[in-house]
Amino acid sequence: MEHTVRAVDIDLDGLAKDVAAMGDLAVAQVRAAVDAFQRHDLAMAAKVVRADDALDIQDDEIEKRAIRFIALRQPMADDLRRPIAAMKTAMQLERCGDLAKNIAKRVGRMSAPAESAQMTAVAELGQLVADRLAEVIDAFREGDAQGAHAVWINDTEIDERHDAVLKQIVAAMMAAPASVSDGTHLLFIAKNLERIGDHATNIAELVYYQITGGELADRPKL
Repeated sequence: MEHTVRAVDIDLDGLAKDVAAMGDLAVAQVRAAVDAFQRHDLAMAAKVVRADDALDIQDDEIEKRAIRFIALRQPMADDLRRPIAAMKTAMQLERCGDLAKNIAKRVGRMSAPAESAQMTAVAELGQLVADRLAEVIDAFREGDAQGAHAVWINDTEIDERHDAVLKQIVAAMMAAPASVSDGTHLLFIAKNLERIGDHATNIAELVYYQITGGELADRPKL
C-alpha cells in the first residue's frame, strides 16, 4: 500500500511539474508577443507564431497523462482533483498560446509601429496580463489558494485597463480615418490580451478548486 501511495504521489507531482513548465512557456510567449508588438519586431513575431506548436504538444501530452492516471489509479477526492485541474489548466494555457500567436500575427500585418501613446497603453496592458498569468502559475506551482484568489479578484483591473485602451484606440481611429486598418489590428491585439487575462482567472479558479475542493466563483469578493 505504501508503495502504491508513493507511486501515485510521484505521478501527480510529475504531472504538476509539466503543467507548471507549460505555464512558464505560455508566459514567455505572451511576453514575447507583447515585446514584438512594442518593438514592431517582425522576426520576433514570426518566432512567437512558430513556437506555439510546443504548447500544443505539451497540452496533448498532459491530457493523455491525466487520463491515463485516472484510468489506471481510479483516484478519489484530492487525488482526483489534481489530474482534472492539471488537464483543464493545460487547456487554458494552450489557449493563451493561441492568443499570443494571434497577437504576433497582427503585428506582422500592421503597416507601421503603433503611435506612441497607443503603443504604451497596449504594452502596459500586455505587461499586466503577462504578470497575472505568471502569478497564477506560481500559485499553481506552490499550491497557493490565496495567491489564486488574488489573481481572481484582480481580474477587474485588466477589464478596466482594456476598456480604457479600446476607447483610446477608437478615438484615434475617428480622428484619423487613415489609421483605421492598423487601428483594427490594435483592437484585436487588446482584445486578445484581455482574453488571456480571462484565462488566467479561469486557472485561478482551477487552482483554488484543486487545493480546497471549493468553487472560488461562489465566494464573496474580499
